[in-house]
Amino acid sequence: MATLTTDRAATAVPGAKPRYELLDGLRGVAAMLVILYHFGEGFATSPVDQMMNHGYLAVDFFFVLSGFVIGYAYDGRWSRGMTAGRFMLRRVIRLHPMVVLSVLLGAAAYLLQGSVKWDGTPVPLSQVLLALAAGLFLIPLLPGAGAEVRGNGEMFPLNGPSWSLFFEYIGSILYAVALHRLPKRWLAAVTVASGAGLAAIVLGNASGAYHVGIGWSMEGLGFLGGFLRLSFSFSAGLLMSRCFRRREIRGAFWICSAVIVAVLSCPYLTTDGGVSVLNGLYDCVCTLFVFPAIVYVGACGMTTDRFSGATCEFLGRLSYPVYIIHYPVMYLFYAWVWANGVGFHDALPVCAALFAGIILMAYIAMRYYDEPLRRYLSERLARG
Repeated sequence: MATLTTDRAATAVPGAKPRYELLDGLRGVAAMLVILYHFGEGFATSPVDQMMNHGYLAVDFFFVLSGFVIGYAYDGRWSRGMTAGRFMLRRVIRLHPMVVLSVLLGAAAYLLQGSVKWDGTPVPLSQVLLALAAGLFLIPLLPGAGAEVRGNGEMFPLNGPSWSLFFEYIGSILYAVALHRLPKRWLAAVTVASGAGLAAIVLGNASGAYHVGIGWSMEGLGFLGGFLRLSFSFSAGLLMSRCFRRREIRGAFWICSAVIVAVLSCPYLTTDGGVSVLNGLYDCVCTLFVFPAIVYVGACGMTTDRFSGATCEFLGRLSYPVYIIHYPVMYLFYAWVWANGVGFHDALPVCAALFAGIILMAYIAMRYYDEPLRRYLSERLARG
């Protein structure tokens, strides 16, 4: 979430650092916009006419947040006995319960659709079970593999957004093994090199549409693109956490929320109606500069009233559950839209009902499954 998970380990012990509540809230804002982006995918005929066109950029924002929060929470712990194994155990406890639930929901949705690829080709149950096993352990699938059951090249065909969790785990491993040891100058070098590499593949049109929305498939430069998205944004967030000096900024949450909405909802940038390098430039500017700036401003702000504090807390708690379990609903929605030729305006009432239903489903999963299970596992496995 990408991770869009806040690591609350920093507040789990007496005397721990305070939590950045505004960043929690901004994570939630971006997660809600991802749902709208995915609704729009059901009606898009190309990357150019996709509604909420730049919603895929939310993943890069999540990666910056992840690096910043993990650096803030853990950088000082390595000298006090933190080990790579213990750190990774904490990350698995934080991330994986919802990964498991999301893949199970994805398998149920796939079977409900009739266990067929998007082109109608039947898929044997044995391949669905292989896809389920791969999803549970975040093992990416190659395009065309038997277990790649939807036939559109997804790493994780039962729950597409799991690809960002796959890279989030890579980021966590790199942090545990090497990045936490790097001095700031070397971390800055990693950030700059990764940013240059990411800009090169975006402006070189690795996606086929001059955008940064790659990494969800192993096809072509998909893995490299996803890794560079993670490498730049996570390293940038980590570097920011080490260099951060707070300056009070009033209204930071609402300012940053407005910018996130504007960035993600911007139409595809083109001069002739086709794919354009201009859109690639926009994506690079947002990823390399705008999102780190938003995280900085958000970290400088504070909640000053009960309403904004409650809003940030609610959005922050829901952000990861909403993001990771909403896509099985999208699969069913797409199947309904495409099978019946439903237009956007006719689907609006269904979209509104599903949006509310996803939030309710995420809240129930968070309240009665994720939080209790993580609490149980933390108490027994991850003390210290």
